[in-house]
Amino acid sequence: MDQKQINKLIDQLNAPVEFDRLEALQKLQNLVESGVIAKPAAGRDVNNHIHSTYSFSPYSPSKAVWRAWDAGLSTAGIMDHDSISGALEFVAAGRILGLPTTIGAECRASFGATSLAGRRINNPDQENVAYIALHGVPHSQIDALDNFFKPIRKARGIRNRRMTAKLNELLAPAELLLDYDQDIMTLSLHNEGGEVTERHLLYAVALKLLERFGPGSELTGFLAEKLGIPVSEKAMNQLTDSSNPHIAYDLLGLLKSDLVEKFYIPADEEECPPIAEVVKFASEHGIVLAYPYLGDITSSVTGDKKAQTFEDSYLDELFTELKKLGFMAVTYMPSRNTREQLTRLKNLCEQNGFFQISGEDINQPRQAFICEAMRDPFFANLYDAAWALIGHELTATDKLDDGMFSSKTIAARPDLNERIEYYRDQAFERHNIGG
Repeated sequence: MDQKQINKLIDQLNAPVEFDRLEALQKLQNLVESGVIAKPAAGRDVNNHIHSTYSFSPYSPSKAVWRAWDAGLSTAGIMDHDSISGALEFVAAGRILGLPTTIGAECRASFGATSLAGRRINNPDQENVAYIALHGVPHSQIDALDNFFKPIRKARGIRNRRMTAKLNELLAPAELLLDYDQDIMTLSLHNEGGEVTERHLLYAVALKLLERFGPGSELTGFLAEKLGIPVSEKAMNQLTDSSNPHIAYDLLGLLKSDLVEKFYIPADEEECPPIAEVVKFASEHGIVLAYPYLGDITSSVTGDKKAQTFEDSYLDELFTELKKLGFMAVTYMPSRNTREQLTRLKNLCEQNGFFQISGEDINQPRQAFICEAMRDPFFANLYDAAWALIGHELTATDKLDDGMFSSKTIAARPDLNERIEYYRDQAFERHNIGG
């Protein structure tokens, strides 16, 4: 088989039907086993925050796993917005390639009834509301989590239509019109339990603008003069390069950074339930509830966030509230923050007994699946944490009460570090890996 045929199989990993995607992946794995495709160099890198086409990403769950395996990851975790619908495919793909996986989802919750009311937390778009990560979902609880998300997706769909109307007002000078059903819904897997996010709206805008103007000065001029979006030298180079294969995603990143505030409509509690409700659900279903630390930023890994302040000015108070609410973990990206920020964060995690999880937010094609910053020995704890998360997920799938944060487990192993070692070893044993 030549490289052209191999590339065709890789393209089929994004086929419309799950069966076809997994079939293509199995054929690729057969080529690996026969030596036609070389195995990537083995490493210890992990990533627990990979988005798929069930929220917004250039990768189906199957292709995400292929890219993770091809990059040399030792484990991979799916993390979609308001959706767990890609999880079983992700797990199946991991089994085909022999790549250990974890499954999770991300949602937003209201902190309006807490001491953090009125604060900008880790959400660039709205006060009171924070992003929450639900990690290590036991496979027996997938349907329950999907049912939890259904009314959230419905509420978001209603708000999306209202925001699309506002976007059309902004696009009127270019005589462009977005049809929510034809231009936006078709970019999603909403009919299969996926979510439609602001990124879908912006990607639809990017495609319309490129269709109207193409790459070049007319496009960048419209952005700057009609939409009031500053175009950096880097963005200028990307958006005027007619050979740029990622131009739509690059344009999306620019729009995400500076256009959202012009059409954003705040989400209500139908879409962002009270945090106490999310904590209760996670606890009852054996899910590891984590707070995703953002921190004050001057630049963004994905290039779609502008410089802005978030939790750093009240981080101690935030941790007190998280512990009071019943959070179990904190998740962070080593490449996004300074050493000073992360030293403070890690100290607070240890003081408050929070499990630490990491992952790079993968949702566009320029991103590397490997986080080079995580290879710093300062973050060595995150490797054991990734495997412990896998051990928790496998164990809790067998019996919910045996999960890492059940009252039974905490009573038997109150020390968090001891639990991390135990569940790490459980994962190693299940995957026949030496410790």
